Amino acid sequence: QVQLVESGGGLVQAGGSLRLSCAASGRTFSSYAMGWFRQAPGKERDCIAAISIDWNGGRAYYADSVKGRFTISRDNAKNTVYLQMNSLDPEDTAVYYCAARAGVGRTIATMPKSYEYWGQGTQVTVSL
Repeated sequence: QVQLVESGGGLVQAGGSLRLSCAASGRTFSSYAMGWFRQAPGKERDCIAAISIDWNGGRAYYADSVKGRFTISRDNAKNTVYLQMNSLDPEDTAVYYCAARAGVGRTIATMPKSYEYWGQGTQVTVSL
């Protein structure tokens, strides 16, 4: 069992940056693979970034829409996963969710159904 709490969302100007944080409870955080999802009104919830457990150095995934602009990272000592978002665009406006699943080696999952635990979401709004 793990509980997730996102923070760091808000209103930012186009071209600006935000860093989202996802703080996890429990003693087994390092055994969980993590993902960041976002959902805009009327659209599906899509995976934009994911990171495996740290086995053999770990592995990261990025959706094409955010590749080169967003960076996912984890700090197991702090039980926290981050999403650094740069060069933000109004199309990035959405509710952002942190999610966790039991990790297996360096595997990556991008489907929402693969993740067992979810945070409450944090709103990111990018203005012109």
